[in-house]
Amino acid sequence: MKSQWECFLQNVGEWHGSFTGFSVQGKELDTTPSVVHIDRRSDQHVHFSLRRNSPTHRDIEFDMHGTLSRDVLFFENGAFSQGSMQLSPFGAFGAEFGLMDGNRRLRLVQMFENRALQNLTLIREQRAETDAPERPPLTIDDVVGEWQGEALTLYPDWRSPDSYPTTLTIGRDGDRVKQELRFGQGEAECRLASNARIISLENGNATNSAALFFDQGAMPIQILLLPDGASCNCPVQIKPGQPFVLELGWLLQADLRQRIIRSYDHTGEWTSLTLVTEHKTVNGSDRG
Repeated sequence: MKSQWECFLQNVGEWHGSFTGFSVQGKELDTTPSVVHIDRRSDQHVHFSLRRNSPTHRDIEFDMHGTLSRDVLFFENGAFSQGSMQLSPFGAFGAEFGLMDGNRRLRLVQMFENRALQNLTLIREQRAETDAPERPPLTIDDVVGEWQGEALTLYPDWRSPDSYPTTLTIGRDGDRVKQELRFGQGEAECRLASNARIISLENGNATNSAALFFDQGAMPIQILLLPDGASCNCPVQIKPGQPFVLELGWLLQADLRQRIIRSYDHTGEWTSLTLVTEHKTVNGSDRG
């Protein structure tokens, strides 16, 4: 495998885009244009700069010299996540996720305060001097069906990665969505079943108008359907003593999706980062 630094270098370039804030309930709040430069000065020297066209956001610049912090992991295609390594009882907690597809990049920041979700920021970017189109907003019909995937899990202690197959089956029944996730093989295969309420959102002129609220387990989970084929999966309130995940999903094509998942154990410690690439093999309408 490539080194973490080599994986990070997949993000080198000039990225033009925007930062869009969302409320906890999924309401679009504001959008600020942005330009990110990740400039490779040498094999072990990268200069990073972020400029946003907003009086409330200062410009950011710094240099990197061949090493990365312990709170971030990269995959070979440039996908990554950086964030808190430990949940604390009070104060700020959160994570950033990034996915790449050709000349497009999609990032999401999830921020919590005192274990409660406070705000979300969706960052949509394309390489300078390219014309890569944005995807339509994600809908429930887009994800209904059966998805066969391959997962790769990285660990903060840099042990050997794990890879394994996944199957995600999503069905709709009126105002509810049912899903079953299977991952692993043989005796190690795990199955997780859950169902969610479909909640309509009032979101101005946005065409995505629903969220999924999984309220059956010990910790309620919300999935927001966002612009550019994105989805945000996280707890609304993190409960102590319960494992949880934070996730960004991206529908790249009608039958191709990626999900990047940051997992925490029951003590609130960050334990792994997983990238799932999945193909839709059965449409919702084909399931009868």
